[in-house]
Amino acid sequence: MAWTKQILRVNLTEGTVKAEPLNMEWAQEYLGQRGLATRYMVEEVDPQCDALGPDNKLIMATGPLTGTMASTGGRYSVITKSPLTGTIACSNSGGFIGAELKNAGWDMIIFEGKSPSPVYLYVENDKAELLPADDLWGKSVWETDEILHQKHQDPQLRISTIGRAAEGGCLYSAIINDLHRAAGRSGVGAVMASKNLKAVAVRGTKGVGNLKDPIRFMQEVVKQKKVLADNAVTGAGLPTYGTQVLMNVINEMGALPTRNMNEVKFEGAHKVSGEAMHEKRKSDGKANLTRNAGCFGCTIACGRISTIDQGHFSIKEKPQYWGNSGGLEYEAAWALGPDTGVDDLDALTYVNFLCNEDGFDPISFGSTVAAAMELFEQGVITTEDTGGIELKFGSAEALVAVTELTARGEGFGKILGLGSKRMCEKYGKPELSMTVKGQEFPAYDPRGIQGMGLTYATSNRGACHLRSYTVASEVLGIPVKTDPLETDGKPELVIAFQDATAAVDSSGLCLFTTFAWSLENIAPQIDAACEGDWSVEKCAEVGARIWNLERDFNMRAGLTGADDTLPKRLLKDAANVGPAQGKVAGLDKMLPKYYELRGWTTDGQLTDDTRNRYNLPA
Repeated sequence: MAWTKQILRVNLTEGTVKAEPLNMEWAQEYLGQRGLATRYMVEEVDPQCDALGPDNKLIMATGPLTGTMASTGGRYSVITKSPLTGTIACSNSGGFIGAELKNAGWDMIIFEGKSPSPVYLYVENDKAELLPADDLWGKSVWETDEILHQKHQDPQLRISTIGRAAEGGCLYSAIINDLHRAAGRSGVGAVMASKNLKAVAVRGTKGVGNLKDPIRFMQEVVKQKKVLADNAVTGAGLPTYGTQVLMNVINEMGALPTRNMNEVKFEGAHKVSGEAMHEKRKSDGKANLTRNAGCFGCTIACGRISTIDQGHFSIKEKPQYWGNSGGLEYEAAWALGPDTGVDDLDALTYVNFLCNEDGFDPISFGSTVAAAMELFEQGVITTEDTGGIELKFGSAEALVAVTELTARGEGFGKILGLGSKRMCEKYGKPELSMTVKGQEFPAYDPRGIQGMGLTYATSNRGACHLRSYTVASEVLGIPVKTDPLETDGKPELVIAFQDATAAVDSSGLCLFTTFAWSLENIAPQIDAACEGDWSVEKCAEVGARIWNLERDFNMRAGLTGADDTLPKRLLKDAANVGPAQGKVAGLDKMLPKYYELRGWTTDGQLTDDTRNRYNLPA
């Protein structure tokens, strides 16, 4: 019934791989993927464990709609305790491996313990085994992918792997699948590396069957695909410009964080925008954007495939980067560009290639570099610290140099790999770290988009736009237009987005569908595929249950309501230009109401009534 009802449990310490039945009682309460894997984490992992120790677990999980014909039904998530934040981590990825895992007959894989030597997991339908990976350790993502495809002689093999950044201890390292799709945030790659697990290679040919009502499911899928096609964002904007459609929009409204969030507009935004990616270069007559691309089952195809000018300084002597690869998405383009003051599109594309090639989060990386640039310009660090690099805002050469170091885990790259919070603390300037709960900010300044301030502060995995994308409402008017400069009504808006997003993340669908879909569109698809009653109301309740369960894990891990805050810069220093000029983030006006609506105490703790309402484990 949409779930395969089977999970793989891999004990890396003992070298064993065993199948066991999925807990279907939990599946009815938490649906799948993000929610269901978090339920397993809460049951099996001490929240106070060392994130990089053998007691932490790493779960790769699909949703019930993963691998089906539902549009965008190719998602999978990696759930673990984050070494960057100490919170619950759930990092979502597209591409094809999620569907491959489901087609092999598995809802999730639970990795526990630590292998005494490097290994990778090979899955071919019911067959699953750990194989030596000594020859892969020290290789990049791209090298590992090529070697495993050659070794198994199967072009359809789907691979998730870590690169050298994770092996070198980068705390925001990612797990990359299909060469340039990523479980990108919160350092899930570092956890994978700590277990001596290099890769997961999957081939599945079983298909996804046993849907509750196949005919109704197909009817719903066709109906909802039309909704996506007819929508201006999912049917036109995202296919044409990808998420980069937002660069000029957010800049014009004065909410584009610039130079480590010192400013809210970037004078070079148009040079690194989605429109710029379409423009032909004077140097070679070619555009940065080669084509768009879609993940498994996707009818939106927002992915970017790009090329770099072969004469550009970053790759002039490096022909291995002359071909097509994963291009810039908005968040990466912002973090690597406006946040560091760099407006060189080809330099940003090259740096993005490196983030994919060696597996580290470009959002956290760019934000950390921006903080380092501010440290440098204040004289707190010098070229003695950076290894001779003039780490100034706006320097494409400096950005490229430190990216190469971080990819290899060398020199100042080791310091950057600690993340902004630890790096700024190391140099005695914690106030320069633009983070929440230790995770770096995404591309929306909460002084200009107030709902995002509350979103960041309360996010269960640290600063994140993918836990409550109020930009949809505050900027794009989806599902209703709200004033981005107002704080009234934002607690209600944030909670609605948080709960709906948790449900979508647990279904196996892509969050980008929600530019066109609400739970009214998604719940009927789940209901037709999955046993049980999956009404809109139940899906919303499941989302709220997941949110509270994640919160409970964090509180048990040692976090408190005091962690639901923003950097002083955003609370004290007003925006300097644009519509938000003179405004600070109004968190103090929103947070008490948010706690009240969540059913938490005034200091952000879950009450017994809230626990009972959602049937949370004791």
